[in-house]
Amino acid sequence: MEVLRPQLIRIDGRNYRKNPVQEQTYQHEEDEEDFYQGSMECADEPCDAYEVEQTPQGFRSTLRAPSLLYKHIVGKRGDTRKKIEMETKTSISIPKPGQDGEIVITGQHRNGVISARTRIDVLLDTFRRKQPFTHFLAFFLNEVEVQEGFLRFQEEVLAKCSMDHGVDSSIFQNPKKLHLTIGMLVLLSEEEIQQTCEMLQQCKEEFINDISGGKPLEVEMAGIEYMNDDPGMVDVLYAKVHMKDGSNRLQELVDRVLERFQASGLIVKEWNSVKLHATVMNTLFRKDPNVKASLVPSASDQESHIQAICSSSFQDSWFKIH
Repeated sequence: MEVLRPQLIRIDGRNYRKNPVQEQTYQHEEDEEDFYQGSMECADEPCDAYEVEQTPQGFRSTLRAPSLLYKHIVGKRGDTRKKIEMETKTSISIPKPGQDGEIVITGQHRNGVISARTRIDVLLDTFRRKQPFTHFLAFFLNEVEVQEGFLRFQEEVLAKCSMDHGVDSSIFQNPKKLHLTIGMLVLLSEEEIQQTCEMLQQCKEEFINDISGGKPLEVEMAGIEYMNDDPGMVDVLYAKVHMKDGSNRLQELVDRVLERFQASGLIVKEWNSVKLHATVMNTLFRKDPNVKASLVPSASDQESHIQAICSSSFQDSWFKIH
């Protein structure tokens, strides 16, 4: 662990430092994930980020979580929950696996309930990050003009570069799946899917209509770029997208949507801005799993190879985003 740059986890607008712990290893895969992550330190105690209700018996706080993550709070043989309860002097009630409901934390002291809630949130965040993506937010580029332009681009590239190592039809995107990605999500319950739909509707009402003026945005796709700085290690080529009127409205719109979803915790914050792009070629699409080649084979051919593909770029394909 880097002492001066510890790993930080952001929960409900507050930053927590993740302390180093000794992870235990068990024989079974399911057991490997059931380890206690250690306590998280709140910068300003007591932490007011959570709603804590005072009851005749003490204090109480509740939260909802996908049932898929319950086991990580319980831990192997219930050890994780017992450890949190012992260290925070609280009682934690968790619904049975497969059942929806609230996780309820009760205790005699408010700070103890807050500490338990913080540790549970860190556990949920840690293991949510380990789940594979289930959904993504995107604009689909399914206009006929865009698909036709893409197919012309594919034909030209294959005509010029089909004899080059690593270039074949299998690494091109399906024209019906061309899209602009805003962000990737892990949605683990129907409730989270519904929450996402409601948040998108809120975005539309609160700022999307204002930015777009209530009309479709006219967007242009022209030119391509590759994802990294080394043309000898190119695996992805993408088409550049920008507003036809030269404004920054599309970028502003997607950045504000991303910001809203990051604040809700539905999208993990990795970037402050969306890189607008439409992937047109990706070696991960390759049908033959035995072929492992980038788009550019050798240093001697790098410049001419990339120039040949880029010269076959989209020419003024434009469309509307609704």
